[in-house]
Amino acid sequence: MAEFRLETERLVMRDWRAEDWPRFWELTNTPAVMRWLGGLADDEAKAGAQQRVEGYARDHGHTFWLVERMADGGHLSGEVIGFCGLKRASATNSTIEGEFEVGWRLREDAWGHGYAKEAAIASLDAAFGQFEAEAVYAITILENEDSWGLMVRLGMERRADLDYVDTRFDKPWCDTIVYGIARAQWEKGE
Repeated sequence: MAEFRLETERLVMRDWRAEDWPRFWELTNTPAVMRWLGGLADDEAKAGAQQRVEGYARDHGHTFWLVERMADGGHLSGEVIGFCGLKRASATNSTIEGEFEVGWRLREDAWGHGYAKEAAIASLDAAFGQFEAEAVYAITILENEDSWGLMVRLGMERRADLDYVDTRFDKPWCDTIVYGIARAQWEKGE
């Protein structure tokens, strides 16, 4: 199977390689990045995340892809800035289980440059175009205003009727809020 690859003006999103994982964790397993994601990941959590992300790609053809920044001139710099992409929602007690979920996680020095929005737009385009999704959801917790703020800027709407408690986590990380966007909304907004 060919490696999946999406390119935007400034980013490349692609399938993971074994050598990507140590650098990804080095850059994103920080107190600031993991603040709303359950806290710092230990070795067991890292291994579980890697298995899940690689499993999504294997089972569905899409995943939370590795995101690399382009250098000036449009050449790939190879600099890992995080991940963004699509998976099938699978959290414990999820009200959106099996549905398309868009998600992102970027290192701290990549925040505030529009990279998450750029990558999320490419992911949503792929969801509705290539993977024929009828709707896509995103999850976070109420306290993570930056994350749900991006969901709003993407045209997603709050779906309080779909909020749930994720029993894998303690408070505040367990109280999951849901945003969603339907194909027609996405196509109308383009």
